[in-house]
Amino acid sequence: MKTTIEKTSCTVLSAGGVTTPKGFKATGLHAGIKKKRKDLGLLVSEVPAAAAGVFTTNLVRAACVTQNELQLQTTPYLQAIVVNSGNANACTGVQGDQDAQTMRNSTAKLLGFENEAVAIASTGVIGVQMPMEPLLNGISQAASTLTVEGGDLFSEAILTTDTCKKEIAVQLTIDGQLVTLGGTAKGSGMIHPNMATMLAFVTTDAAVEPAALKRLLSKTTDQTYNCITVDGDTSTNDMVLVMANGMAGNDTLDEDHPQWGDFVEAFHLVSEKLAKDIARDGEGATKLIEVAVNSAPTEEIATVIAKSVIGSSLVKTAVYGADANWGRILCAAGYSGAKFDPNLLDIFIGPIQVAASGMGLVFDEEAAKEILLADNVVLTVNLNQGEASAKAYGCDLTYDYVRINASYRT
Repeated sequence: MKTTIEKTSCTVLSAGGVTTPKGFKATGLHAGIKKKRKDLGLLVSEVPAAAAGVFTTNLVRAACVTQNELQLQTTPYLQAIVVNSGNANACTGVQGDQDAQTMRNSTAKLLGFENEAVAIASTGVIGVQMPMEPLLNGISQAASTLTVEGGDLFSEAILTTDTCKKEIAVQLTIDGQLVTLGGTAKGSGMIHPNMATMLAFVTTDAAVEPAALKRLLSKTTDQTYNCITVDGDTSTNDMVLVMANGMAGNDTLDEDHPQWGDFVEAFHLVSEKLAKDIARDGEGATKLIEVAVNSAPTEEIATVIAKSVIGSSLVKTAVYGADANWGRILCAAGYSGAKFDPNLLDIFIGPIQVAASGMGLVFDEEAAKEILLADNVVLTVNLNQGEASAKAYGCDLTYDYVRINASYRT
């Protein structure tokens, strides 16, 4: 079954993920890093794939982040990604660096690849040395159990405090060939604009020029993954990795290809869906919040304001309590650092306008409350000072967020 998304050139599949594109296999299993749940995932392409990555802005970075970034700067191709959850291998010194290299090199040896063809990712508790024996045993088992159907297992293995898997697959036609993109992500806490405690992996069987793929990922990240927040914390291990193996048989894509725009649209759709799923699954969250800033002088100003509003603890708690306190939205826009005239600003909660020209309106409080009680809440800020717009995504802040993080290590 397929469901067509309006105003796009691609089709979103009702099920699918990173192994839906041609030539990808994966698996996920319990290696023993966690007590019970799956904690090791392996994703492999049949052929070398053009690759790109974006990484956390935190100055404190896990070994996997540093090593992947350097690796892709030298050789923008990958054939495998190995991921563990339950241990971040961050702030673990020289031993942590060596363990990360061992994780990569052991995977490469088992698969018969060069070391540089393997990327690594870790997520979990910071400051604890990686339990290498169960990890390496798990990698050996994973290398022998890869299947096309293993995408779901991979998606499950990368989770930490997440309550659900986050997957998507889309298809479109390029050069007369069926092209597929698949994605999966994890993220629930330590989520804040400019990367978060999140991992995202996108695969495609399209042929894409590596430099163009890198530029596309960078721009798309700014518009999607860098526009989500849960709690204002930026982690040490965050990354998005993309592999394009070319097995669809299309002509190589770059900005000069006549259907580049179609591919960009599909790529953005995958990334936006994963980013929104991360925001929706925020620790303890009960609803997804979308902040739309319109009629701004520039996209940069719109983005800065959207991020400020979505990151406001007072806005997030007001949404949790279904309190139509529009003043908190205006306040968050004001301290964003963006330059605008507050006397021209309009605010909407769903379709209900609650402020005009920077001042409150008489509105139906009960109707606004019903909107705020929904699973998805849209807050709109119109600056009325231009034509640019931007969106940011987050979730409400609840009592359960404190409960979950007060006992994270136990």
